[in-house]
Amino acid sequence: MEQNQFSNLPLKQELLSVLSEIGFAEMTPVQAQTLPILLAGHDLTGKSKTGSGKTAAFALPILNKINLEDRVPQALIICPTRELGQQVTREFRRLARKFEGLQVILLSGGQPLREQAFSLRKGVHIAVGTPGRVLDLIYKGKFYLDTISTVVLDEADKMLELGFEADINAIVDETPKDRQTVMFSATFPESIEHLSRKYQKNPIKIEIEDTGDDLTLIDQVCYEYESDDKINVLLRVLQQHPSQSTIIFCNQKVVADELVAVLKEKGASCSALHGNLEQADRDKVMALFRNGSYRVLVATDVAARGLDIDHLELVINYDFPLQPETYVHRIGRTGRAGKKGTAVTLIRPFEEKDILDYTDRIKAKLNRPTLGFKNQHGLPATLNQASMQTLSISAGRKNKLRPGDILGALTGAEGKIPAAHVGKIEIHDFISYVAIDSSVAQMAMERLRDGKIKGQKLYVKLVDAR
Repeated sequence: MEQNQFSNLPLKQELLSVLSEIGFAEMTPVQAQTLPILLAGHDLTGKSKTGSGKTAAFALPILNKINLEDRVPQALIICPTRELGQQVTREFRRLARKFEGLQVILLSGGQPLREQAFSLRKGVHIAVGTPGRVLDLIYKGKFYLDTISTVVLDEADKMLELGFEADINAIVDETPKDRQTVMFSATFPESIEHLSRKYQKNPIKIEIEDTGDDLTLIDQVCYEYESDDKINVLLRVLQQHPSQSTIIFCNQKVVADELVAVLKEKGASCSALHGNLEQADRDKVMALFRNGSYRVLVATDVAARGLDIDHLELVINYDFPLQPETYVHRIGRTGRAGKKGTAVTLIRPFEEKDILDYTDRIKAKLNRPTLGFKNQHGLPATLNQASMQTLSISAGRKNKLRPGDILGALTGAEGKIPAAHVGKIEIHDFISYVAIDSSVAQMAMERLRDGKIKGQKLYVKLVDAR
């Protein structure tokens, strides 16, 4: 077991110290197989699913060789969606918190291009971005890649599936020929092989077998429905499977919005997450779901890819997943970090063969319990009563605001709010969100408005989670 220790790798002491602090002692299988290769500077193509620890697998080697004195882009990570880009950016910042002065930037839609161009001009070390925005900045002469030494294509198969091949080609062609090129993909279709042959030098190919071990903690359940009774069946599922945190997956944005309207009418604390939302709205929705202000998230697959959620109790496939990979990706949001979860799929009779095929592939048992009587008593109280409310504060990372500044203002001599009543604090570029126990939320807002945070007056308001 000892050979799987991070301490056996040639990592800088700052990285080893952070890994120890955040409780990373042993490497995951993907990390154990890829880190020595990447630290040695080789190109790599890795097959590994979401949630396997692959972000740290490519982030640690990049951070290990970063030159903080040279404030130019040295690594570029390309991701298929904004949400995955945000998750990757957060992981870089977490692992690099002892690297004073390190600048990591997220280049994606939903944020003004002008602000991102300004940050690039001031100087960054690591850029994480989606293909469209990165290419836009290149074409406008705002982003130069001649100093890039490492390129990572994260979830490369998804990017090709979404039609980004031409964009990827155009971006990678702008980087130096002697770069290190890393690709991670959940599958190895011919298109990935073609991309590898085109841009990689003698790549080492690593495949981490999906044994389904991380799905064993998930109770996989299905219920049949008739077309005219689908929403009623969903309400009965929510009643029969009470949960503090639930994601409901839909195949279309319009269905997600319709479901949110129905659930809100029933009193549920919920919101939708799909591609029609502006980035600031996506950030707010996710912050409120992560901190417990929203109990239910109704999401489409593209919007939910790369979601970073600590503990999710229940996943519901309201619309049937069209591919087995989609099924695994959806249900894999729950049952993480050793905690149990439940995944419910609603099916019509002719979809039974498909759901059995999906579960057979991952060697899982599919349960078929009786749903019980028609819904007559509304939704469980857990969905109607969010224990936390959220304050938004008009400053963020770019204003040098840190979680400790907010916590100090709340719990210190002026705020006098018990620390036990303060929940998750999220710092974004120009706004911050803090979860406060509902019993003291109004008081906390008033005290922050009357006082100062980090010596300055900031605009503070309660976010309406209805």
